[in-house]
Amino acid sequence: MVKSGSMDEATARIESALYSAGRPLRVDELIRASGTESRTKTLDLINGIMKKTKSAFKALEVVILPDGSYVFQLKPEYSATVKKYAAKPILPNATLKTLSYIAYMQPISSKHLVETRGSGVYAHLKELRQLDFITHQNVGRLKIYSTTDKFQKYFGIQGDVEDLKQRLFSKVRKTARG
Repeated sequence: MVKSGSMDEATARIESALYSAGRPLRVDELIRASGTESRTKTLDLINGIMKKTKSAFKALEVVILPDGSYVFQLKPEYSATVKKYAAKPILPNATLKTLSYIAYMQPISSKHLVETRGSGVYAHLKELRQLDFITHQNVGRLKIYSTTDKFQKYFGIQGDVEDLKQRLFSKVRKTARG
């Protein structure tokens, strides 16, 4: 446990956890990382980190997601600027397109996916299942795919499937309009 006089150490631990996680962290995870064992102290420290980050950085931020978790991230408006410098993405574009198609059309059969995305979809499905971004149910000889909670958490998506579909549709319409 971090002693009360060592709030700088607790702050450093929270910063380290947020930076290295590469995903949103729940408050209980940040409490453990801080070593304070205090929700109040940890939330105070997180708020301090958020204020420092806001004043010290122009392109980086610590934000609270709708589910109450915290994430250290690049501000969305800078993602296009750094795309060419970023590390290799977790998913190749073709697999990401298959995942977005599943997210929008779910529940969707493997037959429909192959008809739409081609036979390469089988490799995409295998990779997406290994990452636990999709799940399936067997209905007769067909497999019916849908996204998982891990998919929603990883991509910072809140709400039910219909809300996700509406958000995806509105982004597609904005992009199409230019």
